Amino acid sequence: MNLEQTGNGTLRLVWPQWQGASRENVSLLLPEVPLARARHGYAVGARVLEAILPAHEGPTEVVAVPMAESADEVAGGIESRSAIVASLAQAQAAIARHDAERIVTFGGECSVSVAPFAALEEKYGEDLAVIWIDSHPDTDTPETAYTGYHAMAVSALLGHGDAEIVGMLPARVDPDRLALAGLHEWEEDAYPNIEAWGVTAFGPEQLRTSTETLLDWLASTGASKVAIHLDVDTVDSDESVLGLGQVPGGLTRAQLQRVVADLSTAADVVGLTIAEYIPRSALVMQELLDGMPLVTPPASR
Repeated sequence: MNLEQTGNGTLRLVWPQWQGASRENVSLLLPEVPLARARHGYAVGARVLEAILPAHEGPTEVVAVPMAESADEVAGGIESRSAIVASLAQAQAAIARHDAERIVTFGGECSVSVAPFAALEEKYGEDLAVIWIDSHPDTDTPETAYTGYHAMAVSALLGHGDAEIVGMLPARVDPDRLALAGLHEWEEDAYPNIEAWGVTAFGPEQLRTSTETLLDWLASTGASKVAIHLDVDTVDSDESVLGLGQVPGGLTRAQLQRVVADLSTAADVVGLTIAEYIPRSALVMQELLDGMPLVTPPASR
């Protein structure tokens, strides 16, 4: 399976947003790197993805994301809220410059799927299903304990959460057409929203040997098109640590590839997001090179 169908009909959106993960969470889960650098790990991850993936024949948009910390720590239950709202507007403007049939997004944390998937929902409506492949539900809201916006991405797509952010979106996804896949990391105050909102969820054990249950759900939606969100923390951390958190018990890389391949056979993939990639060794390498002559400009040393 090709990562994307290249051509003018596919927009490549590079969105290195990092502000959606809380400072406390980044500090806790990436202790081997100083916090100021660890905070930008998602931005480094987006650049690495852009460098290692095949050249794109169609249009590419890079969302400009400021690297400075926001002045507001937590506002309305969301950390770095003003930066997130501004970044969402920038991404929406980038998407609006193209009438793309498909959007492939390289993040950045999980919330980078919100703008492209909402745009695809506006375009395709009931003919679009969303598969959210993630160890976590991402169904937090400003009322739950965690203030990182990346954990509120599914909520926003479904029309829940911050009223201004939800109001910026051109469309909302019906919960009957959104499924969580690979879910197994407990989030006590976010999990009740899955049932309350009528979202279907599949754990790793339901997908480990076959994609059949997920494909049956997809067929039941009647949608011929699918947008796939892939949080790399779905890969079992006992095999590879690709994301911010180290989450054991997930799918293997081979199982994940099979799931995505099966979905792409069953429906037309019009959206794909690769999110939450943290290249830990690259961050450590950056730290090693800090201050080295002929590498770091004198004013920065």
